[in-house]
Amino acid sequence: MRIHHLNCGTLCPASARFVTGSGGLFERARMVCHCLLLETSRGLVLVDTGLGTRDVQDARGRLGQRFVKRNAPRLDPAETALAQVERLGFKREDVRHIVPTHLDLDHVGGLVDFPDAQVHVFGAEHAAAMVPPETGAKFGYQPVQWAHGPKWNPYAVDGERWFGFDSVRVIPGLDAEVLLVPLPGHTAGHCGVAVKGPGGWMLHAGDAYFSHREVDTVAPRSPWGVALFQRLKSVDNAVRLQNQERLRGLVRAHGHEVKVFSAHCAVEFDRLRA
Repeated sequence: MRIHHLNCGTLCPASARFVTGSGGLFERARMVCHCLLLETSRGLVLVDTGLGTRDVQDARGRLGQRFVKRNAPRLDPAETALAQVERLGFKREDVRHIVPTHLDLDHVGGLVDFPDAQVHVFGAEHAAAMVPPETGAKFGYQPVQWAHGPKWNPYAVDGERWFGFDSVRVIPGLDAEVLLVPLPGHTAGHCGVAVKGPGGWMLHAGDAYFSHREVDTVAPRSPWGVALFQRLKSVDNAVRLQNQERLRGLVRAHGHEVKVFSAHCAVEFDRLRA
């Protein structure tokens, strides 16, 4: 099995120093939408999809004016998951499964590009995203991104233990283990996606944290910009912080066995892709 690290949407918010903790105060930051593409004997599996082709074509209509203004996405068609799948010599129909960390707009914009794929998600996340917008805060959900009717597979948090975390095994029969690992806080059903490949385990932690500095086992810290964003955009900030501490514990105790990375940290993406 081969594992590809894909950046499916470069984001360039203002002030690199404020957002990432390094670079100039007036320099644009660089953030990524870090996705995984797994080549398995049962077809391709995408972990997150990043921004899709329709998001690139109609960013303000599908992502919203506030998101576009705040994050200044590059909107490069070549960065979409579909374009990268095709450059690797595959067809969209070869993507059989999609496993999102959660259903925020910058994680599932590509769902519509793979309409035949099975979509595996925690039931709590699916339920929260399906609530009509007028009934409460929607945070990063954009119902237009699943208006095509994806093939949802919702799961309850009921499974085996994985390095001290609850987990649910999905997609039986693969030549790779793919687990949903509950990491709520950012959203109600937010999860990490653990994948065991030829090189061992890796955990895509989604938006459980945003900067590699936050899981530093010696002196963890969060850049001001992402600290503020996470506090304001979490459904349960206390639980989010607890899960960050659990992830630091995982890195401290099992960093030699599990590669942990987040969805938007360009430093982690560059390190793993290299």
